[in-house]
Amino acid sequence: MTALKKNDGTVGKALSLLDKVAEFGRPVRFSELLTDSEYPKATLYRLLQTLTSQGMLGYDNERQLYSLGVRLVRLAHAAWQQSSLAPIARPLLDQLSLKVGETVHLGQLDHGQVLYVDKRNPTSPLAMYSGAGKIGPGYCTGIGKAMLAFLDEEQRLRLVKQQSFHRYTETTLVTQEMLLAELVEIRQQRVAFDREEHEANIICIAAPILSGTNRVLGGLSITTSTTRYSLSQLQQFKADLLETAQNIGKLAESWHFPEINS
Repeated sequence: MTALKKNDGTVGKALSLLDKVAEFGRPVRFSELLTDSEYPKATLYRLLQTLTSQGMLGYDNERQLYSLGVRLVRLAHAAWQQSSLAPIARPLLDQLSLKVGETVHLGQLDHGQVLYVDKRNPTSPLAMYSGAGKIGPGYCTGIGKAMLAFLDEEQRLRLVKQQSFHRYTETTLVTQEMLLAELVEIRQQRVAFDREEHEANIICIAAPILSGTNRVLGGLSITTSTTRYSLSQLQQFKADLLETAQNIGKLAESWHFPEINS
């Protein structure tokens, strides 16, 4: 979640509260929000009332539960259409997913983390954490490392310092030094790998999506399971992955994307 800045005022507080409701992944009671709130009870209640009256939150009077509102759905759809790679990339994602028979992810950087903006599945998709709209760590996902590796040095170092380095599995990179060393290799190989670093048995090969001036627009990955492929076998997807990433980058040249504070 994006850190609240001191000068963001009421708007910043309201947005951080929306983030908090979303983090629960289910309707939530006032008492649950209050337990984990940095705001006094009266302030929290006032923010919830305002967000509810504006349609940003919904409230079930019978069960006394708050949930994300339908207005957010409209805004999310508009953002997906206007500010993400997803609309122009989707036909190419479908082509790639059908060709390789595996799940394809499209992501963009959001404050050093991965915002998944699309996920295309073949006929037998894998059960995994990632999905459109979810946030994943940058340091232990193939798609996150692919994007971090191709940032300019100043930005790359800044975002590496922001990583949490929680150990999800035995192969998770857990220090800045380990991650920076791997990012050097990724720039040389042009692809990144997830070696079961975020989820056990889930592996992927990933590549950055770059503009004509080598600005990172997003990332692309082909994800599978260790029951289907080994890490070395993922190399067979490299050519198709890089070609698709390049083609998405070319399409994006004629599309205006807002500058994202990555």
